[in-house]
Amino acid sequence: MCGIAGHHGLTADPSLLDRLGRCPWDEAGDGSEGAETATLGPVGLSAPVVGRSGRFAVALDGEVYNRVDVRRDLEGLGHTFEGEADWEVVLAAFVEWGESGFDRLEGAFAVAVVDPDAGRLTLARDHLGLRSLHLAQVAGDAGDGHPTGWVFASRLTALLDSGAVARAVDERTVCDYLLGRPRDERSTFVAGVERLAPGEVVTVSDAGVERRRFSTLLDDVAVATPARHWEAGLPAELRSRLADSVRRRLRAPAPVGVGVSGGLASGAVALAVDDLADTGSAAGAGASPATFSAVFPEHGGDDERAVEAVTRACRHEGRPHVLTPTPTEFKNDLSDLVRTLEEPVDSVDAYVRYRVAREASGQVAALLSGTGGLDLLSGRPEQVVAHLRARPSAVAGRPSGGPAGVLAAAREAAGSVGAVARVGLPALAARVPGRGHVPVTTLLDRTFVGRHGGRTSATPSAPAAPTPATRAGRLADSLRHGALREQLLVDERVGRRHGVRTRQPWLDTGLVRFAADLGDDALVSGGRGARVLREAVRDRLPASVTDRREPASGGLAAVPADEWFMRLKNHVYGIFLSEPFANRPWVDQTEVLHAFEGWIKGSHGTTTDVVWRLLNLELWMQELVDDRPADDAEAAPVHVKTDYEPNARKQLDLTLDDGTVVRRYPLRTELFGRDDDLDARTLAYVERFFDGLPAAGPEHEGPTSGPWHLFISEKIVAITQGRSFFIWDIKVGRAARVLSRYVTRTPAGIGLGSPFTMQLAIEEAGLARVLYASAGGFAGKLVGRRGLFYELVGGDIRAIDGPTEYSVYPANVSAKLAPKDPDEVAARLSAAIRARVPEPWRSTYAGTVVMDANDIGRNALGQDAAGDRSRYEAMFADNPLGQGSEQTPMALVFVRPLG
Repeated sequence: MCGIAGHHGLTADPSLLDRLGRCPWDEAGDGSEGAETATLGPVGLSAPVVGRSGRFAVALDGEVYNRVDVRRDLEGLGHTFEGEADWEVVLAAFVEWGESGFDRLEGAFAVAVVDPDAGRLTLARDHLGLRSLHLAQVAGDAGDGHPTGWVFASRLTALLDSGAVARAVDERTVCDYLLGRPRDERSTFVAGVERLAPGEVVTVSDAGVERRRFSTLLDDVAVATPARHWEAGLPAELRSRLADSVRRRLRAPAPVGVGVSGGLASGAVALAVDDLADTGSAAGAGASPATFSAVFPEHGGDDERAVEAVTRACRHEGRPHVLTPTPTEFKNDLSDLVRTLEEPVDSVDAYVRYRVAREASGQVAALLSGTGGLDLLSGRPEQVVAHLRARPSAVAGRPSGGPAGVLAAAREAAGSVGAVARVGLPALAARVPGRGHVPVTTLLDRTFVGRHGGRTSATPSAPAAPTPATRAGRLADSLRHGALREQLLVDERVGRRHGVRTRQPWLDTGLVRFAADLGDDALVSGGRGARVLREAVRDRLPASVTDRREPASGGLAAVPADEWFMRLKNHVYGIFLSEPFANRPWVDQTEVLHAFEGWIKGSHGTTTDVVWRLLNLELWMQELVDDRPADDAEAAPVHVKTDYEPNARKQLDLTLDDGTVVRRYPLRTELFGRDDDLDARTLAYVERFFDGLPAAGPEHEGPTSGPWHLFISEKIVAITQGRSFFIWDIKVGRAARVLSRYVTRTPAGIGLGSPFTMQLAIEEAGLARVLYASAGGFAGKLVGRRGLFYELVGGDIRAIDGPTEYSVYPANVSAKLAPKDPDEVAARLSAAIRARVPEPWRSTYAGTVVMDANDIGRNALGQDAAGDRSRYEAMFADNPLGQGSEQTPMALVFVRPLG
């Protein structure tokens, strides 16, 4: 289910078609298998089928639901067909009627038709864009008469993975996304790649490229004048139209399931399938269709009860599959989710659709959903609010029509309170006193926003363009680039990923035109939307469903994103802290970290939507844009080192300037926490080393000839002393934020270049002392003397560490003071070791060193061993420890005497 692909004017690269057609989700799982290909004049086509006449070839991605009706018309015009395939009907319609033939097709399709004799490639996308098709202009083949070439594919990643399109970002689209603005229907996140608009046809030939609309559906909807007002027969007509749409989408003999959210739209689809089973018309679904749902029962919602109510209302007992996704599962699936969606999306609710499609995979061939039903029938809270705004006199309580009109307006305003609250409260909450509202623009690089932002939004939810004045205009706007557009994109891509065809009965072109023709009184009543739909199912579904307040989200269910991201805050913070994120040209990393810290504490008005967009964009960059190792997908198994091996790219032995050789054995440990007994755990690791030494081999017997030491990282000492703090627990003042900007950040993020570590330094040494040292440090730099700041500030400020992306949790989201009384800690550990280790190790033990070591510098903070600290620092000149995935925060160091 990887769609279609091809090119025009690029025939000199015979392997390009294979790369475009390669499927990452084939049965082998390695992307090695691809579709059949053919070269037809200047056009290369993946998954082609040649018509009976031999002149045209076609590649089709998707389905034609009215195939039987169109085929009957074509047969009446003299066409004959060999089989029952959709592609035969599509090609015959094109041959008979040209591009207007696409307008006669009801379905979800992207199609490529090749006329080799004319050297012409024709591409088309269905009326509502239920299937995607991407197109990019590239340099043509040298010397073959085609200076400009074109590539196209259903999957955006097919273009990237083929190498035909550069992995470059469209920064304007990125800016619109981060500002929460609707994107153009043709734009993508990849520079130079556009998608065909819904209902568009593109012709590529030697004469150039022509773009036209074959469908007027969305334009007609935008200017529709509602002519159907409320009447008793409307609900029955809606049920009949929906049943016809469902019937067309059940024609496949393979099993079909229904995605049920517990809402009106999906409930009505499930009932329609159930009714068709009575008449024997639900051949694809079987007598007892499976249903698939996702619920979050622990988060105060009633989705689970609503889902049960819908399934119980069906006469034919189906096979319900109810999922309860968790934040841990979400974290584990994030990488595949991002690659599946191919582009960043606005809502984390996409994960629900991903999980439902995965659950349905292997059980059904197609999945019907309620997507679009509430959008068509003004069932979303924001649509109800827009309806009220269009009737300001009713909201103000000054309607015409006398006392009866006043009473009706009052009832409508009262009933709309819930919808207004769900749409307005999130934006209002960010502005309440003390919340410290953070505009999204402050999190972005000013130069970037100035270059691409155009209009700037005061809030993440502010519209980028005026909201259309009419309901029909708003409906067309949603179908083109609103939330519904994103839901359709997600449906298509998660279905493609998991091998399930996604079908949306509500988005039948006839139903769309029917909905656009409905007046407000048929849609909103008593302050609630979807009036005609509520009445259409009222005799089958309980009031708990028909009168239920529909969620603002358009997903199968709304992910409890606030709670999930709070649970995953360490993971999210690590991504925002990472060096790749810091280097993105569109973000101000310091402001993002500050805002996320405030979001965790509840002290800033940053929204979860903003957190998700920043996170999703960064993960997309890492997964699809950044350079990745060629063998990334087949990484070798991770080797867990023993106590007697060096860390990767490190060495056991080091020769000092005087010729002394020291051997350092990094000891792998479990993570240390605040409540751990440092002495007991350290002693256990030391004993483990000596217990295993005889079995390690003769090459490890040399250390018995000289003194040995324990070197222990200051980090685990500070952690067990309670001197390590989650960054969101550090109250950063303005002075720390200003001063940290003037500190050079090391590549590893160590030092006082972070507001969090600077705040710890201020609290440890005092603001006056830090300011004094800062002035001295600045003066020192002017005369070429570095490090003066740390000399002047005193204490162990040098040992303060900030969060580093390479460290394991919790070090990656923590800032640490230097350990308290490191000399005392060293003496205590040495006493414990001498009391436990046997001879000859006891008599040769020389003591403990508390070491602040990294790949940039070393600082011996404390010791009970005799000798100069600089000598111990020299023993760690190459830092043999590893406190990231290596988990080796301590080492036993053996000195071999001279001679």
